[in-house]
Amino acid sequence: MGSPFVTRLDGPAPEVEVARDMIRRALPAAPVLVLICAAMWSVDGAISSAYGIAIVLGNLALSAALLAVTARISLALMMGAALFGFLLRLGIIFAAVLLVKDADWMSLPALGVTLVVAHLGLLFWEMRYVSLSLAHPGLKPRRPTPRSQQPAPKESVAP
Repeated sequence: MGSPFVTRLDGPAPEVEVARDMIRRALPAAPVLVLICAAMWSVDGAISSAYGIAIVLGNLALSAALLAVTARISLALMMGAALFGFLLRLGIIFAAVLLVKDADWMSLPALGVTLVVAHLGLLFWEMRYVSLSLAHPGLKPRRPTPRSQQPAPKESVAP
């Protein structure tokens, strides 16, 4: 058995699959959050909310990319990427907010609500779809449809 510092993971990257699924599920919900922020903070709230959603989705994608790339190099590097990547991503979010905090279109309450609600909402929503089994890391496998709901096989008729 090799050293855990040089052991690497080959095969599919479940973190990328989960992040893609979270982003896919966020896209229909994002306009609703933007509209709520627009109702509460007008156009500035809507723009700020859209900016916050972009930050959240970028954060999820960057997290998955860091873990997937480093896992192929070594498990120790992946563990470091998980820990220090979190700090790096927090710094990027901080910088993204700091860069626009004084902009005319920025509504800090709308941005703050969006960042918190989108991060937590997506994480809790995705808990329903993530497998907690080592047999199926990543997303739960889809259940096969019962035979009664499957379409009948087509019969071929010879000419």
